[in-house]
Amino acid sequence: MDAFIIEGKAPLNGVVTPSGNKNAAFPLISAALLTDQPVTLHNLPDIGDVHTMLHIMEDLGVEVTRHNIHSATLRAGALRTTTPDPTRFAKMRGALVLMGSLLAREGEVRLCQPGGDQIGRRRVDTHIMALQALGANFQYNGDFILTASHLHGQDILLEEASVTATENTILAAVLAKGTTTLRNAASEPHVQDLCLMLNKMGARIEGIGSNTLTIEGVKSLKGVEYTLGPDYLEVGSFMALSAVTEGEILIKNAAPEHLRMTLMVYKRLGLEPEIRHDDLFLPDNQLMVIMPDIGAAIPKIDDAPWPAFPADMMSVTLVAATQATGTVLFHEKMYESRLYFVDRLISMGARIVLCDPHRALVQGPSTLRGDRQGISSPDIRAGIALVIAALCAEGPTVIRNISQIDRGYENIEGKLLELGARIKRVKE
Repeated sequence: MDAFIIEGKAPLNGVVTPSGNKNAAFPLISAALLTDQPVTLHNLPDIGDVHTMLHIMEDLGVEVTRHNIHSATLRAGALRTTTPDPTRFAKMRGALVLMGSLLAREGEVRLCQPGGDQIGRRRVDTHIMALQALGANFQYNGDFILTASHLHGQDILLEEASVTATENTILAAVLAKGTTTLRNAASEPHVQDLCLMLNKMGARIEGIGSNTLTIEGVKSLKGVEYTLGPDYLEVGSFMALSAVTEGEILIKNAAPEHLRMTLMVYKRLGLEPEIRHDDLFLPDNQLMVIMPDIGAAIPKIDDAPWPAFPADMMSVTLVAATQATGTVLFHEKMYESRLYFVDRLISMGARIVLCDPHRALVQGPSTLRGDRQGISSPDIRAGIALVIAALCAEGPTVIRNISQIDRGYENIEGKLLELGARIKRVKE
């Protein structure tokens, strides 16, 4: 097992470029199943979950050609199976987007329980109900089994604005007969990327970026070459990193149009980056004072579906708040286990009250102390949050189980070393 040894209290300065959007990679790779022509993807993040997804595609019978660590061509001729390898599938949740593509292409799919971050119960019900509305038959015997002789467009209201359920429904509906109206759809940047790429392949999707999509089914799709956008969650992580280390960082190709809510939330913590065309500049010596609500009330930071504040930004933002003057309440609405990682922060000296599984009260600034004994990364976002905490703590910190971080962040120690961080990957 690999671990990080981090020595804190080094201001980080320099230029960093985010990798491609991890959460866009999965549905775009899955979309290659909808055509027998080549689909070439650029700016794929070189991370564990993307490697696993490409191996799953090869197991299905897809020809995968890696041009370099960030580009690949997928050609889905005749498939060998519609059951993804259970061992690989159980390592990640993102591969659930194979459900809609395999159902549309082959009329059947069988999936075991997905893996991924252990942040609480993560339902699949919304996916199944939407695909049943399109005409799929469903059985559950520990595995998820879907079959369909024909898929037909429908007016579908998702019971929750689930990103992956939205993507699965889109992937199934683009080849369904007739028109599908998808309401309460998720509209995150990676959902938009999927729709834009499918339209380049010949799909007819309207309402991209909104919560209502109109999908007119087509008979077939063609190949495409497409470049993923930057990972806005990685951009947000570097914003938090700059804030707590009092450094000066320029984030290149940051796609500021996808950061409006994140910028609003960080402004409430006293962090105000400068937008420079497609880049984001974070000056040093930020104010880092929490802005109270009207009447000096304690402010609240909560997550909600896009374009509200992303759930995956809660962990790193909470760490940033420990270094800001004032008190703020974090309300994590989606997952009942995501905030449990704050125990590690409390042991480092953070003043946090975990009110219940969904709410944490943070009072800052706190002087964080490194943890020589070692702390473990419970999931991708908590893992990078602990790295950020260690970089602003006094003394060394050992962070274990960093394979969790590697699943979502490409070469994170290399990027941090270039900014001046004192971080080392070691074998344990």
